[in-house]
Amino acid sequence: MSSLRSEICKWLGTADSEEDSEALVNECVSICQMYNLTAEDLQYKWEALSYGKGQTILRFTRDSAADVKAQIQREIQAKNASSVSKSAAATSLTRGKLAKFAGVNARGLTGPLKAAAQPPKALFGGMASVPVKLEQDFDGPIASSSRVTFAGPKEGRQNRAYRYMYETLNERSETLDTQLDGFGELILKHYRDVGQLGHPGVFSEESCVVVGRIVLDAEASGPGVKLNDQSLILEASRAHGDGLRVPLQLAPDLKIRGGYKGLGGVGLFPGAIVALKGRNGGGGYFIASEILAIPAMPASLAPPSNVAASFDMCIACGPFTPDANLDYKPWRTLINNLKASKPAVVLLLGPFVDTTHSYIQDGMIDETPSDIFKRQFITPLRDFLSQSSTSTVLLVPSVNDIISDHAVFPQCELGDEFSGDPRIRLLPNPARFSLNGISFAVCSVDVLYHLRKEEYFRRGEEVDSIVCEPEAAGDPMSNLSRYVLQQRSFYPIFPVSLDVAHEVNLDVSHSAELRVAESPDDPGPDVMVLPSRLKHFSKIVDNSVVVNPSYLTKGTYATLSYSGQGTGFPQDRISADIARLS
Repeated sequence: MSSLRSEICKWLGTADSEEDSEALVNECVSICQMYNLTAEDLQYKWEALSYGKGQTILRFTRDSAADVKAQIQREIQAKNASSVSKSAAATSLTRGKLAKFAGVNARGLTGPLKAAAQPPKALFGGMASVPVKLEQDFDGPIASSSRVTFAGPKEGRQNRAYRYMYETLNERSETLDTQLDGFGELILKHYRDVGQLGHPGVFSEESCVVVGRIVLDAEASGPGVKLNDQSLILEASRAHGDGLRVPLQLAPDLKIRGGYKGLGGVGLFPGAIVALKGRNGGGGYFIASEILAIPAMPASLAPPSNVAASFDMCIACGPFTPDANLDYKPWRTLINNLKASKPAVVLLLGPFVDTTHSYIQDGMIDETPSDIFKRQFITPLRDFLSQSSTSTVLLVPSVNDIISDHAVFPQCELGDEFSGDPRIRLLPNPARFSLNGISFAVCSVDVLYHLRKEEYFRRGEEVDSIVCEPEAAGDPMSNLSRYVLQQRSFYPIFPVSLDVAHEVNLDVSHSAELRVAESPDDPGPDVMVLPSRLKHFSKIVDNSVVVNPSYLTKGTYATLSYSGQGTGFPQDRISADIARLS
């Protein structure tokens, strides 16, 4: 008997084996699992409700369970309506000031001008003038219990919905310095013969190890030129290099120490944090004779064998409709497949309503983006959940989603008005979560393509290499994914290239939200999802299963299954495949 079930039986004063009380205990367990309550929480809620009605605490029955469930629903509705009302008040005040400034009102206007002068109707992410109904709009059955145990972000949405365009230079520099100092400690722990880190800008006759960030010398290379041997600059932290930028030269006989055998070199790009061994001979530059590979993220512990922990999953990434129309035909095909297969988890990554879609840019729509999202996604997903009541849906937005009021990266989750069902979970971008103890790292930005554009591969002699699978060493997609894992960041490029700056508005001061793990020493994710316009794949990179499902408009998505029964590491018990829309 589980601890939750035993606590409920103890509170009710019944035995789980009694036939009359079994249904009541099952109902209580269902409520606790649905709303993340303990048996004590449920008891307190019933006592408060019972005493508030008749100034006495009555015996808990099946009817009492229904009353408590309804009360919890009302509390959730009140909380969500309150947050929406506050946002609506702020939006209405702003529009009122704009109308007063313009000297116009809605009278005598027609078409778009009249619509703009009216109070908003949940435009672009749900800023409504009246509270939006949430739970009361959902009449379908609620799952008694999910097939997976979900553990997501610990902090609330308000901590991730930060104000952007307010960061200062000092905040940016401190964030960048913290990253360098963290990697400096990692290098000292991994390469124990290093001793201490040196200063790349100080003249020295002896070699030292320095840690810094690769920077593109734009003035020396000219506009539009990628990273090369002549445009390398090393940026040090204030603690180990006074924050200086020193020209960097790589020796002709460059050695790569501690890398994977068979790679034949190392990939560099603007923003990459590197450890170099060399010296500053007084010529105004640091010459590196050796590159110390950044150590791989350790593998997570092998979970215990438990057949009940097995689950299957479907992963799809937007755009979900071609640019020629807003019919969402690929998405409708996928939702029909989901109704047939009924996976335990459905992970969907935006964009859901794409700002770059021609119909959106040209104004060729007759409903708000919020209404499009609810009609095309929320309604079909609720229909799917009514047929697969123990499934869970996870939604991760994109910076191109017009329904998101957070246009920078890292990006907070969508507003609560877009869920309304406890089985539809809204996650930030990027997101880290776990399902039945299996850790996931997910990002909707096309970081693989951006890395491919900026990558400069420098060959060198391998020293003290780590043996890996031959196909993994020579595979370019594995190398791009390895950059993300080794740099411990969902977006290790800095600054963002002008060629792709329109795809990601990077907020440097909140780069802590881009960490693949809490600290450089922490284990890597068991599964990492990185959708990209590059060719779809599913590979084991280092100790993680990396999946690129590509875009649903290309007709591909990913399926994943985890076998809880076994003794191996998670990557050995996870099977991920690329599927095509039929």
